[in-house]
Amino acid sequence: MSPVAWAIGPAVLLFVVFFVIPFATMALLSFLSGNPANNPNVSFTTRHYERLIGDSLYFEALVATLRIGAITTLAALLLGYPLAHLMARIHSRVGHALLLMAVIAPMLTGIVVRTFAWMTLLQDRGVINATLMGWGVISEPLPLMYNEFGTILALVHIYVPFMVLTLTGVIGRIDERLEQAARNLGANRFQAFLEVTLPLSLPGILAGSLLVFALSISAYVTPFLMGGTDVLTLPMLIYQQVGASFNLGFAGALGVVLLAVSLVIVVAYNNVLGRFAGGEEMA
Repeated sequence: MSPVAWAIGPAVLLFVVFFVIPFATMALLSFLSGNPANNPNVSFTTRHYERLIGDSLYFEALVATLRIGAITTLAALLLGYPLAHLMARIHSRVGHALLLMAVIAPMLTGIVVRTFAWMTLLQDRGVINATLMGWGVISEPLPLMYNEFGTILALVHIYVPFMVLTLTGVIGRIDERLEQAARNLGANRFQAFLEVTLPLSLPGILAGSLLVFALSISAYVTPFLMGGTDVLTLPMLIYQQVGASFNLGFAGALGVVLLAVSLVIVVAYNNVLGRFAGGEEMA
């Protein structure tokens, strides 16, 4: 075998074992009438997908999942881009180190712990509502939790570091002299950013957005704790089917649909952003 094959072999093996085989098993179970491990008389069927299509609950859960993922991704991008730009352009090593520590520090704490921290802040008797009511600003608690707002807020806090770290590496590789050249040609600071830095950072925007979107739509713990029974996402339904009903076939169908829809959105987003980047480069 060539050295290249030896180099990529472990990565390919890891991908096959931890992605291809589990997904193939999930997809196969979604077309079986039962679990072949304990029922040898299983047969191929489409009843799991018929059930999914026939009940609007699952469509609403899919829409809610994608909506939460899209809003979380957009909010993480809007918050993370300025911070990433500052980290990439700051010339002080101490300042860069402090910013990097501020971004990475939350990642050293578990997702459950961070989610419970947000629950302490946002619940009806939490810090925010108790403070506002104590000051007389409001007469009753604000609905900050057990809705999509609280869920998205916690998800943005959890996943914005992934956006920042992805963007920082891309923006850091953009030559600052390009911005200086644009300003020497008459562009102001904002125009130089809009015409030079932003188009060249599109690969980072694409990578960070896809990463945050994928993590957001697959999140279970945070939507479960922050949304309660008022926020229903497909990962929560999948867990219910596996944990409560042990209906692996229907859980597999939900997983296949979520992955398929996500891949379609990712490919479309990639093509649109790629064409935009290509247009900018041609201009």
